[in-house]
Amino acid sequence: MRLEKEERSQPFIQPIVQPFQAFIHTEAAGGILLMAATFAAMAWANSPWAQFYQEFWKTPVSVAFGSHTLTETLLGWINDGLMAMFFFVIGLEIKREVLVGELASWRQATLPLAAALGGSVLPALIFAMFNVGTEGEKGWGIPMATDIAFSLGILSLLGARVPLALKVFLTALAIADDLMAVLVIAFFYTSTISWVSLSFGALFLALMAVANWAGVRHPLVYSVLGIGGLWLAFLLSGVHATIAGVLAAATIPARPRLTGQEFLATGKALLRRFEQVFMPERPPLADQEGQRIASRMKTVVTYVETPLHHLEQTLHPWVTVVIMPLFALANAGVSIRSDFGAMLLHPVALGVSVGLLAGKPIGIVLSAWLATRCGVATLPEGVSWPQLAAVGVLAGIGFTMSLFIADLAFGQDLLLVPAKVGIQIGSTVAGLIGWLLLNRFGRSNEEIGC
Repeated sequence: MRLEKEERSQPFIQPIVQPFQAFIHTEAAGGILLMAATFAAMAWANSPWAQFYQEFWKTPVSVAFGSHTLTETLLGWINDGLMAMFFFVIGLEIKREVLVGELASWRQATLPLAAALGGSVLPALIFAMFNVGTEGEKGWGIPMATDIAFSLGILSLLGARVPLALKVFLTALAIADDLMAVLVIAFFYTSTISWVSLSFGALFLALMAVANWAGVRHPLVYSVLGIGGLWLAFLLSGVHATIAGVLAAATIPARPRLTGQEFLATGKALLRRFEQVFMPERPPLADQEGQRIASRMKTVVTYVETPLHHLEQTLHPWVTVVIMPLFALANAGVSIRSDFGAMLLHPVALGVSVGLLAGKPIGIVLSAWLATRCGVATLPEGVSWPQLAAVGVLAGIGFTMSLFIADLAFGQDLLLVPAKVGIQIGSTVAGLIGWLLLNRFGRSNEEIGC
């Protein structure tokens, strides 16, 4: 009877919303939504409304502040604005991994860093082999990065068949990979630099660092300085605006205001006080003291949570559900023309696809083997070389980051089309082969007789 009463007291919308909330927080959500957005973009770009697809993303959108106006196309706002938020979350993940995660110590970080280095350099060299001396050679950075959402999404579909240590390794590898991609974007895919704007950016970055040092924790302060100052300065400087997202993440406080012991003591005291004043028959709005204590408890909870963790947990669903699928929808549409077969054999497409399919796994496994052979790293416990090789293949899913770098390398150039073709073919095949290999070798060493 009591259970029925509780069910009737639930909001009417809860049974409808709950499945979506559960889906958003699954590891596979990002990969599934990216795949759906990619298919939608391809269908739209090859439909009777293909012309509208091209023109829609070129729609200019302006933001005015007094006499100052900032105008970008929809595609520009997504690639320069929303993707800065994507890189901000990547920056938070990198900082967390460096402080307390798999990159926190040299011994822990050696294997994924070595694997990421080999998995970045070899694909770039393979691309250069296909395109050296041509207009396409500037796209060498396209096959270097790993799409963390896609790769982890596929890995999560295999569930318990994949050792936890393998998931941790892929996460650390992808984050190290993204860090290298950020450095490549900053140093090699930057237009003419405005040192005045860059100086203003450095000033706002310093202010954010000072705010951290002074103990400022409110997200609004970092939002105003980060978006209104740092991001805008980088947008006008010539250094790609998404770099501002990574730099801003480095300034977010990673320490709580209350220790765990202080939180326990304060929380227990507030609960005891709430128990003393609580009257079940009194309506919540009439219980002013109880509401005041509840508000204080909410504040105390925020004090024990680090701003870094809070922002990462708050923004991650938005990046997964909104920003990355929207980026894919705007950038993944490629018209399949009559010369599509010839496009597959274009040096740029070949350089990207071969770089992702062969360069990634070979570079990752070879670098990891050399690191272990030299004694500076060891394989994670419970992980075999076939499993590591399978993860190397899965890391060949470049998709989001590769599309992003392709746009920086070629812009509106005609070479952007074969680059996108190579990304989609290479990433798709890498995902399928990686899934098949992990399905075969993803079990524990004992199960496969190692």
